[in-house]
Amino acid sequence: MAKTRYTATEAAQALGISVDTLRRWDSEGRIKTTRDANNKRVVSAREIKRLRGDDSQHLSARNRLRGTVREVKVDGLLAQVEITITEPARLVAIITRDAAEELGLKPGSPATAIVKSTSIMVEG
Repeated sequence: MAKTRYTATEAAQALGISVDTLRRWDSEGRIKTTRDANNKRVVSAREIKRLRGDDSQHLSARNRLRGTVREVKVDGLLAQVEITITEPARLVAIITRDAAEELGLKPGSPATAIVKSTSIMVEG
């Protein structure tokens, strides 16, 4: 039977973050937690799936960086997409023009960067 609740440590490991980051996200309201009988944080499996993006296309990539498209520059067959990551970071990816158009990428639209090996895929 699959686990439905995770301790803060288990949740942090599943999300690839530190327990301190999980606590900060909790205080900022970015993650939904509850408290167990001992008043310790617990995170539902559903919340972990939401934050990992597991409800989308089930890619094997674990590293998903959610953010907002800041700029799209199209030149010939390629499009350069700049995404401001929700975390204090910024990511720039070079994708095909067709992919940028198919995803409907434009400044202000939500996007997820999926980091796998040396390639970065963009998910709209």
